[in-house]
Amino acid sequence: MAKCQVCGKKTGFGRNIRHQHSGRWERKAPRTNRKFMVNIQNKTFIINGVPIRLKICTRCIRTTTKNSRATKSSV
Repeated sequence: MAKCQVCGKKTGFGRNIRHQHSGRWERKAPRTNRKFMVNIQNKTFIINGVPIRLKICTRCIRTTTKNSRATKSSV
């Protein structure tokens, strides 16, 4: 199972539902199970001069790049 090594985000579960779900209860739209997969990428970060490969979700990649830009601009 895919899991982010930074935030711990992993596969979520939910249901699909058809567009037409009106009418009598016999014609109720079926709800089928589905997975919400995490967008995991392999990314190399250099921490204290040592390259470290992480399996990291795109939300964490975005956050780390924003934080690194903020620290560079404030210095």
